[in-house]
Amino acid sequence: MQPVWAIGLMTGTVLDGMIDVASIRTDGERAVEFGAWRLAPYKTDIRALLAEATRAALAWRFEGPEPAIFAEAERALTLAQAEAVADFMAETGLDPADVAAVGFHGQTVLHRAPEPGRPGDTRQLGDGALMAQRLGVDVVYDFRTADMRAGGHGAPLSASYHAALLRKIDAGPGTAALNLGGVANITWWDGADDFHAFDTGPANGPINDWIIRHGRGEMDVDGALALAGRVDEERLARALEHPFLAAPYPKSLDRYDFTADMADGLSLEDGAATLTAFTAGTVARGLDILPTRPERLVVCGGGRKNPALMRELERRTRAAIVPAEEVGLRGDAVEAECFAYLAVRALRGMPLSFPETTGAPEPMTGGRIARAARG
Repeated sequence: MQPVWAIGLMTGTVLDGMIDVASIRTDGERAVEFGAWRLAPYKTDIRALLAEATRAALAWRFEGPEPAIFAEAERALTLAQAEAVADFMAETGLDPADVAAVGFHGQTVLHRAPEPGRPGDTRQLGDGALMAQRLGVDVVYDFRTADMRAGGHGAPLSASYHAALLRKIDAGPGTAALNLGGVANITWWDGADDFHAFDTGPANGPINDWIIRHGRGEMDVDGALALAGRVDEERLARALEHPFLAAPYPKSLDRYDFTADMADGLSLEDGAATLTAFTAGTVARGLDILPTRPERLVVCGGGRKNPALMRELERRTRAAIVPAEEVGLRGDAVEAECFAYLAVRALRGMPLSFPETTGAPEPMTGGRIARAARG
């Protein structure tokens, strides 16, 4: 297959007010060439609207009609991200005719993993048809629903792209890719044709919530508070007994399945230290259930910028912890690149999810394609 250019979009559940925009040239199997990328702030601050939609989703929990605020938030989000893509193409010299598709993940407001006797469900805000109309480029969106309707977890979807990156850097089964966003997920590749992936536990979400709760900003900048604190090892050991952590994969999480409440009663610094150690401890538990325990983790996502978290990962996993940049990858761009890659796979009818990643009954295509009007 001939490689084509695609643009990917990602906005995480941490609601940091930024849109990850990245372009890659791919045939849906290989990351042939990395193009430009940007962390683009929303021109209009819609974080309050998205936070309100998330709160409404947590109250709704897929019961009854969707909250009315979803429609308002979806339109605002779509127009803002379409504007970011238009600016990105103008700045980087990409003509709409040069772009095969935009992979538009949308904003996750609720994700419910399947359980025995109850199917899972997911909701990402994002109107692909409206974006395609605005940009004059085909848009692939709603990546998770088809997998979940078939009984899968709908997450993580990054596994095939992470595996492509592991191949690109000539990693073998001793290396895994770890993404630290609101939730942490890991991808292990056997060096041949097989790869496995799952959510290991929380990443930045509970730490950020703890800082916000104490009025000290939106995140633990440079891990300073955690580094000044002391881990409550007894409390941590109890938290690491959570049944999700020992459960076999496939498995997935909502951003709010693990909260900052486990640190209640601790000082600001000790709570930050304990929540940071908990994230690292859940990754360690995840490594234990892989077919081969990796000796090295290539880390992407915002969590790699937190020195306290990276230190705890090294301590708790006993693996070498390597930021993506050290192996020639772009740690802030990987998840946006992933949805550009998945968009091309969707256009070409290639699987997006697999039994070993989401628990789908078979390798499954997915994503809805909104075609742009052609003059």
